[in-house]
Amino acid sequence: MTATAARTVAEVWRRAVAEPAPVPPFLVKQGSDWQELGWEEAGRAVDELAAGFLSLGAEKGDRVAILCRTRVEWTLCDFALISIGAVVAPIYATSSTADAVHILADSGSKLLVCENAEGYAKVERARGELRALEAVIAVEEFAGGEFTLESVRARGREHLARDPLAVDEARSRIGEHDLATIVYTSGTTGPPKGCMHTHLNWWTMVESISKVPGVLVPGDRTVLFLPLAHAFARMVQFVGARSGITIAYVPDPTGIVPALGAVRPTIFPAVPRVFETVYRTVQGRFEAAHGPRRRLVNWALGVGREASERRQAGQALGRGLAIQHALADRLVFSKVKGRLGGQMRVVVSGGAPLAPDIARFFHSLDILILEGYGLTECTTAATFNRPDSFRFGTVGQAMPGGEVTVADDGEVLVRSETVFAGYWANESATDAVLVEDGWLRTGDLGALDGDGFLTITGRIKDIIVTSEGKNISPANIENALKASPYVAEALVVGDGRPHLAVLID
Repeated sequence: MTATAARTVAEVWRRAVAEPAPVPPFLVKQGSDWQELGWEEAGRAVDELAAGFLSLGAEKGDRVAILCRTRVEWTLCDFALISIGAVVAPIYATSSTADAVHILADSGSKLLVCENAEGYAKVERARGELRALEAVIAVEEFAGGEFTLESVRARGREHLARDPLAVDEARSRIGEHDLATIVYTSGTTGPPKGCMHTHLNWWTMVESISKVPGVLVPGDRTVLFLPLAHAFARMVQFVGARSGITIAYVPDPTGIVPALGAVRPTIFPAVPRVFETVYRTVQGRFEAAHGPRRRLVNWALGVGREASERRQAGQALGRGLAIQHALADRLVFSKVKGRLGGQMRVVVSGGAPLAPDIARFFHSLDILILEGYGLTECTTAATFNRPDSFRFGTVGQAMPGGEVTVADDGEVLVRSETVFAGYWANESATDAVLVEDGWLRTGDLGALDGDGFLTITGRIKDIIVTSEGKNISPANIENALKASPYVAEALVVGDGRPHLAVLID
C-alpha cells in the first residue's frame, strides 16, 4: 500500500485490528454487567458489515446516513462503511423531523442505518420523496426496515465466502482526499450545511492528538456518551482505534454516573453542561457542611487553590504544601474524584465555552479540565490546553501541525490539513469561509497572547452554542415564529446555556 493510501481512516482501523492493543476496544453494558467486545470479534463484525453493505450495492462515494444514539453498533457501522469508501452522513437521534429529512435528501443518502421505530418515524412520511434512499437497515428490528444489522452481517458472510478479498480490495481503492463523511452543522441562516471531511482530515486530526504530550497512555479507558453525530465524539472513536483506548458506550445520559463508577475511566471527554452539573452538586454539598466538617472543607479548598496557583505558574508545591495537599486529597478531594470513577487522568471539555471559574474550582480539587477549541469545519480541535501547559480562560495553543492566527478585524483563522473540503453542494458558503493560502475563517473573535494561547472573545456569526455543545441557528427559529400572525418579533437567546429562551413581541 502506498504512503498516500495509508493516510485514511480505513487504514487506521485495519492497523488497529491487525496489531491489536492489549486492552479491548469496546465495553457494552448488558443488563447490569459490562461486557468486553474484543478486537477479533470487532474486526470480524466490521468486515461482515462492510461486505454486507457491498452486497446491498453501497459503493465508493455513496452516502449512507446513520440515525442512532451513541452505541457500539454506530461505531461498527461507521468503520464498515468507511472501509469500503462509502461516505457516512450522521443524524442526531434528537434531530427534528425536518432536519433528519433534510440531511437524507441533501446528502442523497442511498441507505439509512436507523436505531429504532422512534427514529424511523421522523423520516417515514417523507420516504416517498427521498428518491435516492433505497433501503433502511434497522439496528433494533421495527416495521419499515428492509434489513436488520444481523441480516446485513449474514449477507456479508455470504459475500465474503464468494469473494474473500472484497473488503480489502474496496479499502485499497480509497485515497486520502476521498470523502469519509459529511457532518451537518447549523449555519447562520437556512437549513444545516454539510461539512465534507476527507480521510486525510480525520487521519491528520487523529495523528495530531496522538502527538500532544501526556494525553494518551496505553491502556486508557473512556466513557462515551456524547452523540456520535457530533464530530467531537467521532474524534474519540477514531482516536480510540488509533491509540488502543477502551471505549464504554452510554446511550442514555442518565447512565453516565453509574458508568463512571463501574468503568473508572482514565480519560473523560465531555461538554461544559456536565461539569456545570457536577460543580453545582459539589458546591451544594460543601455549603451544606457545618461545624468541623465545614472547617475541613474550607481548609482543603484553600490548600487546593494555593496548589493550583503554583501549578499554573509552573512552580513546585514544596514539601510543606505537598504534605498538606496529600492530606486534603485523602480527606476531601478523593471523595469528589471518587464520584467520577477515581481514576481520571485527563478530563477534556469541548463543544462550547467552559466558565474559567468552574475550571479553577475543579483544579483546586486536583481535577484538571483541559479546554480546547475547534469547529466541525476543521475536524474538531484547532487548539488545546496541555496537561503540562495550560491557562484557564484560554482554549490553549495550536494543535501539532496546525496554525492559528487572528486577522486584523479580530477573526480567528485556522490553517491545517484538518480544514474541511467545503460544504456539500454549497459553493458560495464554502467560498465564504475558505480564503487564500488555505486559511479557514472561523467566524469567532479572539486574541493570542505571547505564548500562543488563544482566548475567544466573541462571535461574528449569529449562532448560538448551548452548554451541551449544540450549534443552533437562532434565525431559523425566529423566522419560524415570526411566520405566525400573532408574532411580530422574536429574539432567541441561550449562548452557553443548557436551554434556549425566546422573547416574543
